[in-house]
Parts: sequence; C-alpha cells; structure tokens
Amino acid sequence: MAATQTDTPAAVSPPAHGTPLFAALQTVHAVPGRLRCRYRTNDGAGAQDIERALPHLPGVLSVRANARIRSLTVVYDPFATDADALRADLLACVPPPRHGNAAAPRHDTLEAVTRNAGMLLLGNALPAAMRLPATLSAATPLFVEAAEDLRTVGINSHVLEAMAVGISTAQQDFTAANTTLFMLSLGEHLEQSIARRSDDLLRSLLRPDTDLVWVERDGAETRVPANELAVGETVIVGAGATVPVDGTVLGGEALVNEASMTGESVPVAKGRGGKVLSGTVVEEGRLRIYAEHVGQHTAAARIADYVESSLASKSQAQLGASKLADKLVPGVLALAGATLVGSGDWRRAAAVLQADYACALKLATPVAFKSAMHRAGKHGILVKGADVLEKLAEADTFVFDKTGTLTTGKLEVTDAVAFDREFTADDLIFLAASVEEHYFHPLALAVVEAARMRQGRHFDHKEVQFIAAHGVASVVDGKRIVVGSRHFIEDDEGIRIDARQKARIARLYRQGKTLLYIGFGGRLLGVIALKDKLRDNAAATLARLRQLGARRIVMLTGDHRERAEELAGLLGLDECHAELLPEHKADIVRRMKDDGARIAFVGDGINDAPALAGAHVGIAMQQGADIARLTSDIVLLEDDIALVAEAKASAVRTMKLIASNYRLTVGINTAILAAAAFGRLSPILSSVLHNGATLGILLNALRGGSERAPKRARKKEVPA
Repeated sequence: MAATQTDTPAAVSPPAHGTPLFAALQTVHAVPGRLRCRYRTNDGAGAQDIERALPHLPGVLSVRANARIRSLTVVYDPFATDADALRADLLACVPPPRHGNAAAPRHDTLEAVTRNAGMLLLGNALPAAMRLPATLSAATPLFVEAAEDLRTVGINSHVLEAMAVGISTAQQDFTAANTTLFMLSLGEHLEQSIARRSDDLLRSLLRPDTDLVWVERDGAETRVPANELAVGETVIVGAGATVPVDGTVLGGEALVNEASMTGESVPVAKGRGGKVLSGTVVEEGRLRIYAEHVGQHTAAARIADYVESSLASKSQAQLGASKLADKLVPGVLALAGATLVGSGDWRRAAAVLQADYACALKLATPVAFKSAMHRAGKHGILVKGADVLEKLAEADTFVFDKTGTLTTGKLEVTDAVAFDREFTADDLIFLAASVEEHYFHPLALAVVEAARMRQGRHFDHKEVQFIAAHGVASVVDGKRIVVGSRHFIEDDEGIRIDARQKARIARLYRQGKTLLYIGFGGRLLGVIALKDKLRDNAAATLARLRQLGARRIVMLTGDHRERAEELAGLLGLDECHAELLPEHKADIVRRMKDDGARIAFVGDGINDAPALAGAHVGIAMQQGADIARLTSDIVLLEDDIALVAEAKASAVRTMKLIASNYRLTVGINTAILAAAAFGRLSPILSSVLHNGATLGILLNALRGGSERAPKRARKKEVPA
C-alpha cells in the first residue's frame, strides 16, 4: 500500500514570503492555450491544493491535477499569458488558506478504486488477447509513479508495489495483478480519507466564518463584507449570529455562548462594558460592539492560524518513523530477491513485495498526533503542533508562575483592622465599600464583594472623587474619607501613622497581603488586608502531574518571599523562587535546561512571556495576556489549572499509542513477510493481509481522538 502524505498546507503567509506550492515543474507538452507538466510539491500539498490555488493566476481557465502520476494540465487564455509566463507564475504560486471545513476526498483516488474494481470483476471475462493490455493499462499510473520515484528518491514502497504487479503480470497471473491494483487503490483512498479526517477533526476547532456583518455607518445600519471591517467601527450582532470581532459592548444586552472559545457551556450575560470575543455566538438579545481587533488580529483568527500551522508541523517521532520506513524498503526488496533465488518461485517473490512497513509507519503517527490534538481542543486545550505533545510527554520539570496560575488572580478580603474603638471590622468594610462601589479597580471590587457577603449598612456620601493611581475620596457625615494606598494617605493627605499601627501593618505585609488604607476625618481609621485566592484544585493538579512523571515542581513569582514560601509549603512544591523580575524567571528556566531538565512552564502574564518562550513547552492560562498566549506552545481555553495535568496525560497517552502502533506495524508486517517468503501466502492473500492490517492500525491511531477525558471537579476557589 502506498504511503501517501496528508494533503496539508504549510502555515499560510503572504505570497511574497510563503513556501512555493511546487518544488519542481517539468514541461511535458505545450501548445498555445494548453500546458501539461510533471510536478513535485512542497509540504505534501495535494491535487486539491493545486486545483484551488491555480485558477486565480492570470489567464488560467481550468486546472486538472492527477496526484497519482503527478501530472498537471492547465488550460489558459493565450491572449492573456503564454507558456513561459504561466510556468513562472506556477513556480511562484503559494498554497491557498484552508480555513473552515476541509473538502471531500479527492475524486482521482475514488475513480482509481472504481476502475480497478471493474478490472478485478470483469478482467477474466475479457478475451484472452485483451487481458494483458487491459491489466497494463490499469497498472500504468502505478508504473509511472514508481519510475518517477525511482529516478528522484530511489527505491520506496511505490517501487516495490510496481514490481509486485509487474511480476504477476509477466507471469500472466492477471487475477493477482488486478487484485493487487484494487487493494492498492482502495487502501490509498481509505488512507487519504482517514488522514484527512484527522485534519478535519482539528479544523473543527476553527470558528465559523462570518462573511457579511452589520455595522453602524453614518447613523444607519448597513451590511458589509467582514474583511472591510476596521478597528473603531460599531458592529451590530443579533440573536443567532457569530461575533466577528474582539471588542467591548457599547450597548444592548444578550446571552453569549462562549463555549467555542472558553469551553464554558453556560451562556454568559453581556452588557455595556463587557468584553466579547470573535467566534462566540449570541443566543438571545442584541449587542452593539466597539471593534478592537478585526480580521487576522482576532482571537478566533489566531486560533485558526495555530491549527493550520499545527497541521504542517512534524514531531521527532513522526520524522523518525518516516526515516525508518524508508530504510526498511531495501530490506524488503532484498528479501524478495533472496526468496526468488532460493525457491525459484516468482509468486513467493511477488507475495513478499506486497508487504512493507512504510504505509503504517508513515501515516499512523501523524494521524495519532492530530487525533490527540483534536481531543485536547475539545476539552479546552489548544496544542500548536505535534512536536509540542512529544515534548510535553517528555517533560519532567513543571515550573509555575503564582498569580493567576496557582492562584486565581482575584483578591479577597482576609482582615479588617479598625484603629478606632467606635468602628468594628465590619463597619470599616461597609464604610470603604460605600465609596469604592463606584470604582472598578480589583481592590475596590474585592471590598464591595466582602461588604455584599456581610450585608451590612451603607454609608451615605457625597460625590466620589477618583485620584488616578492613588484611590478615591468623598465626604461621609461631614468628614472627608479617603481610601487607597499608603502613599495617598501619608504623603498626599498628611495622615500620620503611629508606631502601634505601623507594627500591626508590618505583620500583615509580611504575610504577603495587599493593604488598603482608610483615612477618615484626618486620621487613619484602619486598614483592609486582601489576599489572592489559591485555586481549589491546584494541589490535586500537582499531585496528578507527579503521577504522570513530573519529578520536580517549581514556583517562580515576583511576590513577597514570605507569601511565596507559605504557598510552596501548602502545595508541597520542590522549589520556590520569589521577588523575581521577568528576566530572572527566564534565567532560572535557562539554568534548569542547562542542567538537563525537560521543562514545561505555566504562566499567564506579560512578565511570563520570556520564560514561556525559553521552556521546552510553554503553557498559557486562559485569562493570560495576549503576549503570553502567543508565545506559548499550549493555550488553555478554559480557566482551569487541571487542564495542565490533562494536557500532560493526553501527551503521555498519545506517545503510548504511537509506540503500540509501532510495535503492531513491525510485528504484523514481519509475520506477513516471513509467511510470504516461506510460501505460506499467495500474492493476493499477502496484499489483503498487509492492506487490512495497515488500515486497522490507522483506525487505531484515529481512535485516539475519540477518547473521553475524565471529568474535572468544578468547585469554588478557597482562600490561600
């Protein structure tokens, strides 16, 4: 069975810089208006890619590509171009983008199956004088391809197959020859279908395209092509429509299904000020959206680019399997020769040539990787390439950022210390929340949430004044109240902090807590301490990582050392490095790599980007900064740290599946070769067993994409 490569394009780039579609073009025949060439493509591009790309060239009227014999026929307008100019355009052409659903399987493989099936069923009914010409006609594409491969790359599986068919034909065993041709064409068609399905599974992660969108222009709503959208426009999205941009809601209310981007199945209510992402769907309501990112800059487009790039990436396992398959082909040929010399039986030699290792070795590995990447994507893990899974399976050291990774990044009130006996701790929270409720800073939101949980009194106040980078101020009961930083309280407001208060504040600070100061009537009324929340499943995730082969787990943070060491002890980490700058994180990762560690780094912030890029595998959290998500190798589409362990588990499962398929391929094909060499198998039976085993191995590789990941518990976060 021919080991065909999946028709996957390289990552799409502008024509001036993209990889050319053709690696070589040889003119076979040329007349005005028609050009026929023999071709060789780059990056496994197939007939569909050619037939989609070339009609856009100047003067081209129609294109027909036959991948089996690598023949290209172009009909063109001789008044618009000529053969030389057209050939130059062909060599400069790049593959077109393939977003959205992949096309149906190629017709040429299906036609070959139909033609060879007819020969197998009706060949013996032909007059004796016509059987040889009919079989040779059916075998011509295989002979042409084998001759081209022998000339350009040497002996490979196509050459072995052609020799097997040639031997059977020369011995006038037309039934064996036609059976082999049918099995080869059927196998190639099914292989392409299986390999293409693995690509389709990955492409199903892409967001639906939105060709026409509604926008507000000159006070009226109008429908325009999506590619004409510009940053700053107001986009209108109604129920049932896909959001075409990343942006902020200007008006309206709606329920938005964000499962395609975040993995969350419950629709999210969106209103003025809310953020929306391209690729999400409005289920109910209507929104007016300020477009912040459009076209290829949207989150959905970046995911599409990641997926397209991942289709073209090859892992070391995949490259190794392909090289091994090529090395084994001469061995099969030598065995066939030895069998012929030792037995003098042409049928034994033909049976040996039917079985080789190339098909399953070359195709099962990429299919397994792509199926695993699809499985990961369906569970909220975007993997940017097959090589990433391989590296993640090998990772023995996991390095975590703290804030937003092991912790939620959301602050929670832990202490309220009042320095005036007339005010309780709750009074302090209610007083601060009364003025902070008009402010949307994370500290303010945490204080308001603490007051809401306590359901206490609300202090009436005058107009609230916002002081940038300092805090807020107002008047309550005729007294000025200020809430904000220590610098704001002491330096700007002139409020004195005595020694007793400083001692209490210092203790809270050493505990790694963030402090909010409340001044009232010209004196320090109290402080509110806040702390980041540890993710409830952080410990369970780290424990699972250790079970999956992580020998060392390290935390890097810019936070206070006391707070970091407290968290490290709570989670049982092997190492903890605190009070770090971004470059320090990258330096530590580099030193670990120099010591031989295989590192997976998990982070979410802009300051994590250098470390994410420097690790063997970078994993970005769902709510991470854009630069972190772009720099990383894996992006979590859901804000759940358990996905880190699930990604590791998926990588380990995939490599085990590939190893299992490798053993099956070698074992089954070795048994077939041995049986054929000793005369236990006819050429027909050898072809059926080899092709059937190959398809079974490919289906086993594809089955990896249908495995269901274990359900993850969803609990509320608890304070660290």
